Amino acid sequence: MRKIFLTFISIIATLVTQAQQLPLKKEAVFQDGEVLQYRLRYGFITAAEATIKVTNSDLKFDNRPTYRLSVDAQTSGTFDVFYKIRDRYDSYIDKTDLLPYFYQENIREASYKRQDKARFNQDGKKVVSNRGTFNTPTTQTFDLVSAYYFARSLDISKMKVGDTFKLNYFLQDEISALEIEYVGKETIKSKLGNIRCLKFSPSIKPGRIFKKDSRLYLWVTDDGNRVPVKAQVEILVGAVTMELKSAAGLKYALAKE
Repeated sequence: MRKIFLTFISIIATLVTQAQQLPLKKEAVFQDGEVLQYRLRYGFITAAEATIKVTNSDLKFDNRPTYRLSVDAQTSGTFDVFYKIRDRYDSYIDKTDLLPYFYQENIREASYKRQDKARFNQDGKKVVSNRGTFNTPTTQTFDLVSAYYFARSLDISKMKVGDTFKLNYFLQDEISALEIEYVGKETIKSKLGNIRCLKFSPSIKPGRIFKKDSRLYLWVTDDGNRVPVKAQVEILVGAVTMELKSAAGLKYALAKE
């Protein structure tokens, strides 16, 4: 269960690319007060829920103002009885270039507990955490939370079906890379109505959870918000789906049909 849950915390970051490939829009597509709620389903059973929100922060790094990005995730229903998860992730990002300065996590998953903090030195291509110093391949490396918000503000207007991109992010004491393919456009039925979406397929590694031919798909609103609406992947037994439950404080109207 923990590996499945971590996978879907990860997929919120799957549109991040290097700045040389896709430029940022003139301004962020999100704003202070935005709150998104997701649910994670295993088959027809709701296994977990997560809340993601943006707030103005009182903290400054290098004398620059920041947003505080927060994720609270927990198991629900029967899953909460057998494998209780209470995770908290916080990231502080620059309000202008949206790059992370500081990240912290407080993970409680059954008997497993972990706390970590990380400071990002983008110019020095380093991430310094409680567990060591990690060299990064570019001057744009993210934690998973900041990756999610940076990705939403990228200008993807020139992408074509079949285009692929790579991302770099810090997770669990290492710098990881992921390749993402743009699949096309599709309308998704959701709790918020029928929403026009852009569809992506991030790469995954087969192993103890995923089938050899499994593909992960992610649907993002085809509007100014670029909010992930749905993600789905087949595993060795069944499928896992992440769905948007509610959205408040959005900067733009959703692309509903």
